[in-house]
Amino acid sequence: MQGIKWGRSATFALMLVVASTLFAGKAAAQGQLLEVYSAYLGSADHFNSKGARLTQPWQIIRQDRANFHKFGLRDPGDEGDRYFASAANRGRMERMILNGTIERSAASRVVNSNVWITVEIYSDFVNVTVQ
Repeated sequence: MQGIKWGRSATFALMLVVASTLFAGKAAAQGQLLEVYSAYLGSADHFNSKGARLTQPWQIIRQDRANFHKFGLRDPGDEGDRYFASAANRGRMERMILNGTIERSAASRVVNSNVWITVEIYSDFVNVTVQ
């Protein structure tokens, strides 16, 4: 009887080890999640500091973070983040979106309307969803 209990425990332990190894491998491949924030992309976020209309989703999301951190222009409900407080990191926004995910329909909504977004920040990419 004792051997059977140990056997089940050993099998369960082995399953946990295998599962955690697979999960760790997937997490490493995706990178480590650094931060998540939500923001409203309002009218001010669709224009650069010279007044030119922005036409790419990464430009608008970058402008939102510049407005939030540099210019203090915040829409009600905008959440802060530490990562894009750095101008150098905001400069990486285009590459991070290209390396990450944003659905085509979400990208279109970012460019053409005022929307809520959620941004997951990883070391080399971001995932953007429109709510």
